[in-house]
Amino acid sequence: MLVTFKTPSYSNITMFGSVAITFIKMMGHSGTVPGSIGIADLPEALKRLEEGLQEPDESVADTGEQSPESLEIEPEDRVDLATRVLPLKALLQAAIEEGDDIMWK
Repeated sequence: MLVTFKTPSYSNITMFGSVAITFIKMMGHSGTVPGSIGIADLPEALKRLEEGLQEPDESVADTGEQSPESLEIEPEDRVDLATRVLPLKALLQAAIEEGDDIMWK
């Protein structure tokens, strides 16, 4: 499954479902797809996302699909969550600056 995050003020961001659901839950949402966060809740969602990435256990949500982290990939070739979240953080910051909601499906 792929999840696409959308807001009028930034390009769409598409990521693997397991990683996206992890980020959605970090933002304080239930993890359902599709979903959305209104502009009033975006600053808190961004704060929670950043705080969630500081925790040492950065496990990917169990969605029943094989995540990129579970594939047999050499450790130096893996992309950690702190790197994967950068486009989503940029999308959230743009939405906050422009006063837009975000949604994902």
